[in-house]
Amino acid sequence: MIMADVLFWLLIAVGFYLVFVSYWVAAEALFPAFVERCRLRYAQKPYRSTLWGLLAAAPLLAGALFLLTHMGNPLLQISGVGVVALMVIFGLVGSAGLCRQIGRGLAKPDDAAQPWRQVRRGAIVLAMTFVLPVIGWFVVLPWVLISGLGVFLRVRFTRKAAA
Repeated sequence: MIMADVLFWLLIAVGFYLVFVSYWVAAEALFPAFVERCRLRYAQKPYRSTLWGLLAAAPLLAGALFLLTHMGNPLLQISGVGVVALMVIFGLVGSAGLCRQIGRGLAKPDDAAQPWRQVRRGAIVLAMTFVLPVIGWFVVLPWVLISGLGVFLRVRFTRKAAA
């Protein structure tokens, strides 16, 4: 492997992690109250959120894969990609609560004035857990996205009942 190949894969990995951290911090900046409710769900019952995420993701992924593989119409294939993209975005927004929860454990005195710093610190730590080959790629990353989707759905659809 030549140096250009090494740099190619290194920069792809670094870009991948920067995108994750950016989405988590953006979710905190745009929806701070929603991210706080997601954090509370992670703090209370993270396994229940994972179960919700699995129950929601399984049929959506099956439908998206069906659209991608069995439909000849490009618009239907694009809609399959859109379903997967929405699931990932919702999973990232929901898992911003996990980043905030991790960041609370890494608290600093100036966090009250700038609460997004908690999310940034937690996001960096969480993204670094994806680096470990096999476990990080195929266990931690899917769990974060699936549980994030579950937290997103729980907070989004149980908010009205609580109000």
